[in-house]
Amino acid sequence: MKQQQQQRTSWTLVLVAAAILMITMGSRQSLGLFLSPINSHTGLGIAKISFAMAVAQLVWGAVQPVFGAVADRWGPGRVIVLGAFLLAAGCALTTQVTSEWGLIFAIGLLSAAGAGAGSFSILIGATAQRIAPEQRSFVGGVINAGGSMGQFIFAPLNQAVMSAFGWMQAMWMMAVIALTTAPMAWWLRGKPHAAGESGSTSPSGASALTLRQQLSIALRDRSYWCLHAGFFTCGFHIAFLVTHMPGEVSLCGLSANVASTSLALIGLANVVGSLVAGAMGSRVRMKMILFWMYASRAVAILIFMFAPKEPVTFYVFAVVLGPRGLPPCRLRRA
Repeated sequence: MKQQQQQRTSWTLVLVAAAILMITMGSRQSLGLFLSPINSHTGLGIAKISFAMAVAQLVWGAVQPVFGAVADRWGPGRVIVLGAFLLAAGCALTTQVTSEWGLIFAIGLLSAAGAGAGSFSILIGATAQRIAPEQRSFVGGVINAGGSMGQFIFAPLNQAVMSAFGWMQAMWMMAVIALTTAPMAWWLRGKPHAAGESGSTSPSGASALTLRQQLSIALRDRSYWCLHAGFFTCGFHIAFLVTHMPGEVSLCGLSANVASTSLALIGLANVVGSLVAGAMGSRVRMKMILFWMYASRAVAILIFMFAPKEPVTFYVFAVVLGPRGLPPCRLRRA
């Protein structure tokens, strides 16, 4: 009976983590829809606004190990609350600034840091210690699917609000929604358990090592560098697509709804891809999943370049490019 109660509690935490990631990733992955409206409002030009969004990509990745270290020391709940206010402040400030540096601060620093504080590494790290080792791959897939569901929900929602009320109102809506992650952090409160307390000790004793020692070991591991190269490739073209696909759709003379639907389909396809990859992670080597995933994307991009730019082309391309998530808990097996 006690074991069943613990399992229910653990899966509640997983669903809460997925919900938080749904909001932070939904906000981040639908940002490309705002590029053209912000350009029309500020007159800064696509290049300068794109640069602010590029800075956001860099900051989002850079802050995650920092917030991860803070979460290890003071607990993930506090980090998530801080992220909620940073993300909300960034969204709100974006509606007020009109300069390139203002956008870099609002989008590139505040919003990106807030999304990073509620990202994969924080949320999966907070839940993995309470999940049996054999379930962590699937749990990683569930949480990752939550982030993709955010893209599926918020891309068309933002487009609908922008069409009806304007882009500023859509950005204010995202600021309010971002604040809802703060009370969710209550479920993830408390400091992480030490090794052995939760029954999920690491056979390698990694939990007893300092961050510097873990990094020193990782940097000498070829698989670690290969993993970084894979995620760099993934992040580069996915970030490029979700940022500039709306502009490509507009250049082709198609409706803005085609762009938002395409972004939503990318998110929906990745929900399926994350769950499938998570389930396969305990039986198939992750490097093989990564190989076939990247190979299929390369073929899809080549076909897209020469295909007629009709709505169905964007939809099919989005579905093929969608599956991109791989649960970090089991990537070591690569």
